[in-house]
Amino acid sequence: MRLVALGLALVFTGVAAALRFGGASLLRTHRADALRDAADGRYGADTVAELLEEPVTLQPSLGIVHSALLVSASIPATWALTALASGWVLAVLLVAVGIVLVLVGDTVPRSFGRAAPRAPAYRLSALLGVAVNLGRRAADFIFAEDEDEDGEERDDEDEEDDSQEMELISSVLEFADAIVREVMVPRTDMVTISASENTDRALDLVIECGRSRIPVTGDDLDDVVGVLYARDLLTLFDSGEGPRPVTRLMRPVHFVPETKRVSELLRELQASKVHLAVVVDEFGGTAGLVSIEDLLEEIVGEIIDEYDVEQPMVEMLGEGEYLVDARMAVGDLGELLGAEFPDDDWDTVGGLVLGLAGRVPEQGESFELGNLLLVADRVQGRRVARVRVSVT
Repeated sequence: MRLVALGLALVFTGVAAALRFGGASLLRTHRADALRDAADGRYGADTVAELLEEPVTLQPSLGIVHSALLVSASIPATWALTALASGWVLAVLLVAVGIVLVLVGDTVPRSFGRAAPRAPAYRLSALLGVAVNLGRRAADFIFAEDEDEDGEERDDEDEEDDSQEMELISSVLEFADAIVREVMVPRTDMVTISASENTDRALDLVIECGRSRIPVTGDDLDDVVGVLYARDLLTLFDSGEGPRPVTRLMRPVHFVPETKRVSELLRELQASKVHLAVVVDEFGGTAGLVSIEDLLEEIVGEIIDEYDVEQPMVEMLGEGEYLVDARMAVGDLGELLGAEFPDDDWDTVGGLVLGLAGRVPEQGESFELGNLLLVADRVQGRRVARVRVSVT
């Protein structure tokens, strides 16, 4: 009987690994590529293209089924181990089994799947289709509206609470797969200070920009040599000592690759007790900046403190016409308009306009995308700052 239990645990783990492998590949697949492959008659491409019609629900649906499989694997494995050991030996074995389940059933297949879009998703399309269908049904069941005994619908406040809970759970599941590039402050928005400046200039900059931590640069923005803390500047000012070079006060800088998963980075920053990291691209250049606050905002939404000036990402100008901050995520704009955008290399609306133009657009220049008209409303240097979107 114990062998049967271990066999069940292996089967559940194997299915979970296959689902994570195919799911990671699916989320990296462009629907346009799947449609083209489906037209060519490639096996599984039509199923993948159909699943990608509703990309917002893919991750939560796959996550529910994957979690259920890992839990199903752990139960018979735990029961079988109780016959082999007891006390602290059993505890060690259970921890080891948990680590193996996470590695074999999640981390390793996810890494391979993210590196290989399309092909694994096509091969495992049948499994993915069943999992997504089950996950959506489970989500519908879990979050179905509770009816009163008299059969009346719940009031608007309860419906809003359910919507917020669903959004939070969806954010947590998406957080597991998000990478640093998707949440960082881009290099164009970074506030830095040169290593040749002194602490008086640094204090003026802190007051001016309202930042508590400022990167210190050497030759250029790609040469970040340290991080200056406002707390250290205030301590120096309170001591009554004269100005010093900022290099005397700066702290070591923490570098992370832009492809690192945000869930891993959050644990890394917590362990090292660091609040800020400089993001580098594949060539070693500075791609941007990320803080613990940026990571937490991926789960709970925008965090506005008493010193922040809240500026809406979207302003409605009229029926079917919006003024959009170019930093807004393309996916969020798609949800707002009920539109589907090409799944390409851009993450923001500004990046989408740059991609459509193939260059830095002129201010006021317009572009058509399906039934949408996108106008570069404000262009600052080489960057699109604001976009006017109209539904035609």
